[in-house]
Amino acid sequence: MKRFALCIVLASTALSVPASAATPTSATAPADARTIAAIRARPAVKAAFAALEAEHDQWVDNIVTLTQIPAPPFKEEARAKAYADMFRAAGLTDVEIDEGGNVLGLRRGSGKPGGKLIVVSAHLDTVFPEGTPVTVRREGNKLHAPGVGDDVAGLATQLSLIKAIVGANISAPMDILFVGDVGEEGLGDLRGMKQLFHKGKYKDRIASFFSIDDGSVDGLINGGVGSKRYRLTFSGPGGHSFGAFGLVNPMTAMSQAIVDLYKIPAPLSPKTTYSASVVGGGSSVNAIPQEVWLQVDMRSESAAELAKLEQAFLATVDKAVETENGTRSIKEGPIRVDKKVVGDRPAGSTAADTALVRQTAAAYAAEGVTARMSFSSTDANVPMSLGIPAITIPRAATGGRGHSPDEWIDVSAPESLKVKRMDLVALLAAAGYR
Repeated sequence: MKRFALCIVLASTALSVPASAATPTSATAPADARTIAAIRARPAVKAAFAALEAEHDQWVDNIVTLTQIPAPPFKEEARAKAYADMFRAAGLTDVEIDEGGNVLGLRRGSGKPGGKLIVVSAHLDTVFPEGTPVTVRREGNKLHAPGVGDDVAGLATQLSLIKAIVGANISAPMDILFVGDVGEEGLGDLRGMKQLFHKGKYKDRIASFFSIDDGSVDGLINGGVGSKRYRLTFSGPGGHSFGAFGLVNPMTAMSQAIVDLYKIPAPLSPKTTYSASVVGGGSSVNAIPQEVWLQVDMRSESAAELAKLEQAFLATVDKAVETENGTRSIKEGPIRVDKKVVGDRPAGSTAADTALVRQTAAAYAAEGVTARMSFSSTDANVPMSLGIPAITIPRAATGGRGHSPDEWIDVSAPESLKVKRMDLVALLAAAGYR
């Protein structure tokens, strides 16, 4: 998960939202605060809080255990199997690994069977390639290892919430579907969420969605940054650098496409970006290449702006190829380009005045935390794009160096327990527990 531009800040008694979002009435926030206070006052919830505290050391152990089960991109199977066993041990029913590789487990509610449910997820995969050392090193209250925070801490926090709910015998009106999902990072392209929302057996029942994947105590991500990623392969006849000089060169077309990409204006708001990120190809310093390739990443907080950027970029690619074919000789064949989409993450957002966001922010406020809203690219993008209320909430209070080999997370009890209490109350509120 990556976070992007700061969006808005929500206090316990008032909402500050973008001009495009509706502003709640002054009575809204106090009502949400009363709802959260009533939930926190329930004896079963107090028992769940006590269970979270008693289970803190096990939470740390779960982080270590899961981190040390490698889950590189597209190879999450071993961690998924272990996580499914943890779901069963925690007391969930209907535990399974679906066709996409997601681990699913249900906490049945008191409402009508087959009714609407909420989804709580954390992702199984890391950004690190196969073979990356994943042994956890502990220094005081800090754990160090690749992926220890993003998102193993989310997986462990989810397990703690499950055990607290089951142990305190909390049954909300709505079922809660817990998910350990695949494909959140990189070229995984949110394939786990796409499976869940487009093909999964629960897809028509989902009323709201939480992703446990934020690395700060006050983070509440309610905006999904969309992205389009391409691998462009430029090909041509090739030839000797001296003897065939004058023939079309695919590298020239590729280079021109990169230059022209960076001439495309991008709005500051909604934030929209692009990057020519990875290139390769050619065979020898003294040969005109037959093939070169380029990877490009385009992102926006707005689906419409992302579509405009994509169209403009593809037009520059076609123009670059046309220009090269018109400038140098095509007697041995022209330049061609193959455009392959390798990433398509939909953009979306959940308005600040939705019940999901308001109640979650009130759950933060009950712990003395002011929710800081932002845009990011997380599993929540998929439900957001479908109009399903969705947010991303904290996995732990403090961490750093995400997506790097020296990633770390602080597991100090006071702040870590604060996060888990916030998360627990927020999801119970969404499930209709009062």
